[in-house]
Amino acid sequence: MLRITTPLDEETARRLKAGDQVLISGTILTGRDAAHKRMVETLRAGGELPVDLRDQIIYYVGPCPARPGKVIGSAGPTTSGRMDAYAPLLIKEKGLRGMIGKGGRSPEVIQAMQQAGAVYFLATGGAGALLARHIKKATVIAYEDLGPEAIYRLEVEEFPVIVGIDSQGNDLYTIGRAKYRRSPGC
Repeated sequence: MLRITTPLDEETARRLKAGDQVLISGTILTGRDAAHKRMVETLRAGGELPVDLRDQIIYYVGPCPARPGKVIGSAGPTTSGRMDAYAPLLIKEKGLRGMIGKGGRSPEVIQAMQQAGAVYFLATGGAGALLARHIKKATVIAYEDLGPEAIYRLEVEEFPVIVGIDSQGNDLYTIGRAKYRRSPGC
């Protein structure tokens, strides 16, 4: 088990390999479809983003409202492919270093990751309540009008993820399928 602390610099990101189990501590950002769309539209219009993405990790999540006495509600990952139209620009031009979600990524995202030294982490789908236990503080920092799709700053402690795609383009989904196909008796 590897432990990393944010911000995530390029050197650390490039050392991570597909399949590595990682515990993240520090600050991560959240963002889903609507926030990504708005960020890219802002950049294309020549505007500035409300957050600095350099060396940051974005968790693709729209957290549920917090119950009384809790920091946040269930916070499970959403399907990352919905951000694929936006991620390459944020990686290449704004220095986004990591993403957390579920599911595969497009060749364009993987290519941008390889060029910039970024990494894609997998969080366990269906485990949102468990993942929320690792979130110690949640603050809306941009696009509050988007509700759960606003950009939050999360303070996390040993947030459990697996490197799904590393900065060399090694894809755990592809590796896993190839291994499964070669297994005798399947």
